[in-house]
Amino acid sequence: MLAVRPGKWTLVVIAELRDGTLRFSELRRAMGGVSQKSLTTTLRDLERDGFISRRAYPTIPPRVDYMLTALGLELLALADGWRQFATQNRKAVETARQRFDSHHGQFTFDTENDE
Repeated sequence: MLAVRPGKWTLVVIAELRDGTLRFSELRRAMGGVSQKSLTTTLRDLERDGFISRRAYPTIPPRVDYMLTALGLELLALADGWRQFATQNRKAVETARQRFDSHHGQFTFDTENDE
């Protein structure tokens, strides 16, 4: 069974690598607010799961390149489909939320009487 546990930056990294190989510093710059630790963790997780490959060069300073694997390209296609769905249906979801909220008010759970 495949269990993908995407973190906050997972799909951002996948999307940034869509056009080819990037170095760690290029990825970090392109992603804006990601910390070095978060990016490192995300890249390790993606490499472990087979979505990206990593190539290190013995230079000073060290150079490390990241690229999507065939599995990563499939994940990119899914992410693009999800983005397209969200874009196409954003107004419908907002309308449904407004309609629900106007009929139901604020939704709360009654934990004392929960069976």
